[in-house]
Amino acid sequence: MAPYRSFGKFASSPFIWTPDTVCRNKPLAVIGGGDSAAEEATYLTKYASHVYVLVRRNELRASKIMAKRLTSHPKIVRPRAVLIFDAYTLSQTILWNTIPIEATGDGDLLNGLRTKNNKTGEISNLAINGLFYAIGHEPATSLIRGQVDTDSDGYITTVPGTTLTNIKGVFAAGDVQDKRYRQAITSAGSGTLPLPDFILYWDVDFDSYVSRLHGRVGG
Repeated sequence: MAPYRSFGKFASSPFIWTPDTVCRNKPLAVIGGGDSAAEEATYLTKYASHVYVLVRRNELRASKIMAKRLTSHPKIVRPRAVLIFDAYTLSQTILWNTIPIEATGDGDLLNGLRTKNNKTGEISNLAINGLFYAIGHEPATSLIRGQVDTDSDGYITTVPGTTLTNIKGVFAAGDVQDKRYRQAITSAGSGTLPLPDFILYWDVDFDSYVSRLHGRVGG
């Protein structure tokens, strides 16, 4: 993959990462406060000298186990070599109430991130060489919401083990239906699943189709 080469407003500056050449033993930053961000930040400690985590709230949304793993890692929360009242203080690099506003660089590689505290308005500059987004995923299902059944997060619900939705002849697979894996390779693979269901639906009447699907899943 190529190194980061775009520096403008943060929202229009996608980051592309090369761990072995650009970011190894360099400070990195992860944006987000959920399980995805906690997992990503913890994983990146294998490569980074340190990992900053930008959280727009004053608390993590991550599960307890992921939050504990994040906040106990020495490359994310590290002790300062300063004694205050005979106790080490923590250099807190989980940045609470913080949002990114601009990525900066030298014209070739990323070397910084301007951040803003959304409580105080304070602007800061963070020296980093890698930037990662882990701020959630919204399925592109707005077109069919209200027609095809979706869950509370907007993912299309299907009959377990099939691509069958609540609408006759409408099938769902990939990122609009998969809320667990959400990977390109799993999405591409699951995209082939509706075909046999469609052929079965096309060849038989709907009631027989549903019965055969349930029989296939049960068997």
